[in-house]
Amino acid sequence: MGTKVKTILISQPKPSTERSPYFDLAAKQKLKIDFRSFIHVEGVSGQTFRQERIDLGEHGSVIFTSRNAVDHYFRMAGELRHEVADSTKYFCISESTAHYLQKYIVYRKRKVFHGQLRFAELMTYIKKHKKEKFLLPCADILKASIPEALEEQGIDFTKAVMYNTVCSDLSDLSDVKYDMLVFFSPSGIESLFKNFPDFEQGETRIAVFGPTTRKAAEGHDLRIDVSAPNPKAPSMSMAIENYILGKD
Repeated sequence: MGTKVKTILISQPKPSTERSPYFDLAAKQKLKIDFRSFIHVEGVSGQTFRQERIDLGEHGSVIFTSRNAVDHYFRMAGELRHEVADSTKYFCISESTAHYLQKYIVYRKRKVFHGQLRFAELMTYIKKHKKEKFLLPCADILKASIPEALEEQGIDFTKAVMYNTVCSDLSDLSDVKYDMLVFFSPSGIESLFKNFPDFEQGETRIAVFGPTTRKAAEGHDLRIDVSAPNPKAPSMSMAIENYILGKD
């Protein structure tokens, strides 16, 4: 296993709450865990979006798969001077995304549906409103399984790219070395090599979450030391702890 893991960089923003398994892990295993988002989103301008010829007013229902989607939908509506109708129905991936709508609408007066986190759960509500015309505000990078699920059920929907996933500038990390780097998306791997084209893994451990992230890492010839979810660890924090304890 080489040198002991003492420092870890998580390629995501620092959790906003103190109740994070990573803070528990750091305390328990005496680790230094830093957080840094390797990617960020940038909004598509109203002028660029107009070229797509998507009429927001034609869509009586909106599907939100993230808080970013909520923010950029209402931002775009503002830029296009489109007044969102009170009758608009909102279909949200999770309860927290649904509650986030309160930033923009009077929640109790609107029709809001939400799943628990999986898109399949949200599909049960979408299928009950099959006659609706849905808008799917999203980033340029979207899980293929989402439009596939909608198409499979014959749902009338329009994919509307309102923001882009962009590699963050990580140049200030050039002299900082970590024993482990943790990735959650192919975009994170792409950002690593965009910022550090000559990156050599050496003894640095690479942890990846999900099959698409694993594939992206392997595409760059990275050695994968920790992979989650796995039969022994459904979460990344658990997979890292098992690796440190030699249980993986």
